[in-house]
Amino acid sequence: MAICIVVYKINNIKSKYSIDTKEIEGIITNIKNDEEKTILTIKSKENIVGYYKGDIDLNLGDKVKIVGDFNELSSNTNFNLFNYKKYMLSKNTYYSMNIDNIILIEKNNNIFYKIKTYLVERISNIKCSEYLNTFILGDSSYISDNVLESYRTNGISHLFSVSGMHITLLSCLILYILNKVKKRNINYLFVILFLLFYMFLTNFTPSVMRATFLFIFLTLNKLLKLNLSTVRIFLLILMINIIINPYNIYNIGFKFSYIISFYLIIFSKIINRYKGYIVKTLVTSSISFLASIPILINNYFSINIMTILNNIIFVPLISIIIFPFSLIVILISKLDIIFEFMINVLESLSLFITNFKIELIFCKVNIFIIILYYLIISFVLYKFYKRKYKYIFLIVIVLFIHTNINYIRNNTFVTFIDVGQGDSSLIHLGRNKSDILIDTGGKYNYDTSKDIISYLMSVGIKDIDFLILSHGDYDHMGEAINLVNNFKVEKVIFNCGEFNELEQDLIKVLKKKKIKYYSCIKELNIDKNKLYFLQTKEYDNENDNSNVIYTELDGYKFMFIGDVGVDKEKDILDRYNVNDVDVLKVGHHGSRTSSGKEFIDEINPKYSVISVGKNNRYGHPNKEVLNNLKDTKIYRTDQDGSIMFKIKNNKLKIETCSPQEGR
Repeated sequence: MAICIVVYKINNIKSKYSIDTKEIEGIITNIKNDEEKTILTIKSKENIVGYYKGDIDLNLGDKVKIVGDFNELSSNTNFNLFNYKKYMLSKNTYYSMNIDNIILIEKNNNIFYKIKTYLVERISNIKCSEYLNTFILGDSSYISDNVLESYRTNGISHLFSVSGMHITLLSCLILYILNKVKKRNINYLFVILFLLFYMFLTNFTPSVMRATFLFIFLTLNKLLKLNLSTVRIFLLILMINIIINPYNIYNIGFKFSYIISFYLIIFSKIINRYKGYIVKTLVTSSISFLASIPILINNYFSINIMTILNNIIFVPLISIIIFPFSLIVILISKLDIIFEFMINVLESLSLFITNFKIELIFCKVNIFIIILYYLIISFVLYKFYKRKYKYIFLIVIVLFIHTNINYIRNNTFVTFIDVGQGDSSLIHLGRNKSDILIDTGGKYNYDTSKDIISYLMSVGIKDIDFLILSHGDYDHMGEAINLVNNFKVEKVIFNCGEFNELEQDLIKVLKKKKIKYYSCIKELNIDKNKLYFLQTKEYDNENDNSNVIYTELDGYKFMFIGDVGVDKEKDILDRYNVNDVDVLKVGHHGSRTSSGKEFIDEINPKYSVISVGKNNRYGHPNKEVLNNLKDTKIYRTDQDGSIMFKIKNNKLKIETCSPQEGR
């Protein structure tokens, strides 16, 4: 029944506003300054995230009217990656808004918002306020990205989410103080009221709600002598939370919090079997790590097997020293010098330990494989409880098979990755024979190299055998250095002509990393496949020197045009007999300088792919080019997101990411 309710609500919950809405009234529930803009969360009929250029003189709890333009929240435009829209739905947010004007209707009179405002202002004046925001208010967005990434890599990011550890410490501390005055059952009520207020302070984050409701239900179970098991209470809380907001299933914090806690509860007898803080921490970390594996795989596409050992170091450091001290610093701000020292040690240690990570890459899997994972994990832990330790190798075997799955699968596919106004294409040959990346895109409102690396990992690719750069323009190779610095690349191939400054900078990195590189080659032999480079002349501009690549994959013809102009397309027609191409990567993002009618008519593509940024300033793709391609099936990354051509059993299957809001 609960599942039916969840499915019904997901399919039927809709926004109370429309995209044409121009103004709303509501209460400010969150304020964040971000460089040149202020980010507001407005609670109205539903939550709205608003962006206002400049500063504002408003406080939490103020009632305002905001005027501006509504925007659809963006979905992921690359396969398997983070879906911002679904995540925001878990926060009851359907739209963002570019705010033109803010009108104060009524100043805040709510005592709870006044307390929160005071706490936020007090925290902002203390050193290392970003960590006080994290530990006290549950907002880790102020911590620098590279440090946050080190926490995630080391498998300790859960320690920076306000959760059971924090709630347990706070509730026990308050209960201890109250019991010192007088021990009575009503003390539990005061603790519950505080925890409910604390949920408000942390904006009702899933982990805080779980821990708070678990405390409340366990307290009621004890006082009313209901004799309900902890597991039943936990499952009841889970069901209530999902029914209230089914979109919570898209919130990774929600999934981590509930799944890990569930496993710690049902296998608590294993933990309680051991004595000593270090041993208990090791066992707890091991269970938590095993429970988190499927979530890590499907969201980050890798696991660090050093996570368990890392937790032995960081759990006591944070739970026993840093978090409790953060509570003291809130009361005695002059101690922030000591707190700053602790944070510096914490960050330095985390960044240092990332150098010793042992990371395994896993492709994304469907729900049935995830269920299978949890069945195996549960079976192994049950056997471990029975002191049958040999079954742990079952998990090792499954992980080994999964991380090497591309050696088994015989799927050849070509993916045109959405990198905004730029180019990036992946050729993956079946049974892991080779992976070829053509171009990397350039930074276009976001770091495209992160998207490329995440996508590669999500399909189980551990390294790039050949990185081919069509030419030296930024929108084709601007992220090449980031890519080779953060992902294993075997060989790099440049186009003909002199190396420009961007290419020279990359070559310096390649030499330092001892990565082989070549330029102006005629063909590339990979197993039984060949890539032919049709453009081997040298011209006086970078675009015309672009690599033009032709290949046949399992009987299907693919052609990748860089940015060559119409005249050079004619040169290719004069030198080569290329026709009836199945898939054409259209030249120069659909610019009128490429894809001449004569060229298109001669090669006669069945499908055409235009890699182009949404609402780009160049006006790509050009109407004349689209007209030249009218007899082909056209795919565009600004409209379709990433496009994958998958060849299986000699049949071509096409998939798109189909974003509602592209980049």
